[in-house]
Amino acid sequence: MKKFLSFLLLLSIILTSCEKPRPALNCETYIEATDPDTTDYSAEWSKVNGLNISFGSINKRYPKAQVPDVPQSQVWKGSGWKGERIAAMLVLWTDENVEQVECEFSDFKNENGSVLKSSTANAQFIKYVITDSYGDGCAPREHLRPSLVADALDTVKCFNIEARTTRPVWLSFDIPDDAKTGTYTGTVNVYARDKKTTKLNVFIDVLPHTLPKPESWKFHLDLWQHPSAIARIHNVPAWSEEHWKLMEKPMSMLASTGQKVITTTLNKDPWNVQTFDAYADMILWTKKKDSSWEYNYAIFDRWVEMMMELGVKDMINCYSMAPWNNELHYFDEIQNKKITVNPVPGSKEFKEVWSPFLKDFCKHLKEKGWLDITNIAMDERSPEIMKATMGLLKEAAPELGVALADNHKSYKQYPYLKDICVEYGATFEAADLQYRKQNGLISTYYVYCGTKFPNVFTFSDPAEAVYISWFSIANDYDGFLRWAYNSWPENPLLDSRYKTWSAGDTYIIYPGGRSSIRFERLKEGIQDAEKIRILRDKFEDEGNSEKLDLLNNELSKFKIIGEPAEPCTQMVDNAKKMLEKLSR
Repeated sequence: MKKFLSFLLLLSIILTSCEKPRPALNCETYIEATDPDTTDYSAEWSKVNGLNISFGSINKRYPKAQVPDVPQSQVWKGSGWKGERIAAMLVLWTDENVEQVECEFSDFKNENGSVLKSSTANAQFIKYVITDSYGDGCAPREHLRPSLVADALDTVKCFNIEARTTRPVWLSFDIPDDAKTGTYTGTVNVYARDKKTTKLNVFIDVLPHTLPKPESWKFHLDLWQHPSAIARIHNVPAWSEEHWKLMEKPMSMLASTGQKVITTTLNKDPWNVQTFDAYADMILWTKKKDSSWEYNYAIFDRWVEMMMELGVKDMINCYSMAPWNNELHYFDEIQNKKITVNPVPGSKEFKEVWSPFLKDFCKHLKEKGWLDITNIAMDERSPEIMKATMGLLKEAAPELGVALADNHKSYKQYPYLKDICVEYGATFEAADLQYRKQNGLISTYYVYCGTKFPNVFTFSDPAEAVYISWFSIANDYDGFLRWAYNSWPENPLLDSRYKTWSAGDTYIIYPGGRSSIRFERLKEGIQDAEKIRILRDKFEDEGNSEKLDLLNNELSKFKIIGEPAEPCTQMVDNAKKMLEKLSR
């Protein structure tokens, strides 16, 4: 018996050693913030043996310092349309240091021999960032307890995991739009230095429908871009060639989510530097010695052209004739310096400084072929400021459109505005919304630091990012606006808090082209919105009232303001199951 056991041990050693070692890789990445949680979890970790791996849930944020509450699962099943991105979560936890963890996918094959290449799948190690909690919303936050939360999707191909920590991994699968319908099977292998390979099984059910390309999605997504934040975080001069190159990846990510609007600035920072970085000028104003004006549009043009080349080409929203402090600046040739002035809307100075610009700007836009898609944009301006600004626009540049983030029901006075976005909870009245739809005008809603639910803070339930689009479609909006795509605080990879803003309010992606759980879930919801639109049109054309009623009944559950009685995650999961059923 002793000899037999020795033989088994030797055989085990031989089989383990037969596993070909992985090439040594550099797994260096940035160092996360220190965990503010000082609780002693050693009793939990004492029950853990080595590296553990299981599929988890994309609806959960697993704490770094704790043993995750994950039922052991080595199998994941998902479904999606052709052209859709679907996602899964792996959870790794260990009581010892583990080096060079890698994830590698096989090809995926269906019963008819069709193949989805391994390159359709991607694994990203999720990094932790400091967050807090909602508190009083847009208010002082020093008293709120900080914590670490899983959110940033790193770009490294391997990862070193510390002892007694948890490390989630985001798996994404981009189903090709020419894939054959059917169920595909494959594997994800998890390697680690000096560890046995773990093989997990993946089943992808490709459904018989196709999503159009993101640039053709109907959902009107408007996430405000902040170019100068990219220059600062990478320590390069604004508008340098290095800066332009660094902007391509994050803006490509935005375009691939169906972004419709290019955020531009007309003059000095329109929001009076409410973010860590001021918005750098896109149009340079010069007052000549003869008192005439000259406008340099070179940066503005290049920015718009770059965004259009990436696929964002529906609207150009220009902030703002009504900046938050009413200031603008220009270079004065006589004084040989930059001058800052405060032309209050409605004043003589306001007309004198803005009229020549608006006329020249319209001429330039017409030459570029952009006039029809350009709006003068304003953010939460008072009725008095709106009246003065709209009066001058009508006089000096009636051909320009207007976009407004509206928290004063200004849409009642200006129902013809091309792009109006109301605050969550301050809905359009039914007759006004119908008028806008009949006239091809864009009507959306927005959330911000004062919106407790739904939102995409770093402490928000991940399912809320999906809920956002379901709410939009259920309430007959054209889409969704959020004020900050990448208005990063000082150290966004470490700490998502900024002044009185709820943690994560100022950004939804991370530097270096890193996505986030929040951004990926937001895209998931937008894909759902497109699927709902396509299926609704299909059922109406077919006269299939039974399926149409099922779809509309599920959507009606999202016609509420505030947080639903049912947990958001459960509500979203149930709605998605219904959508999957109707897609088969």
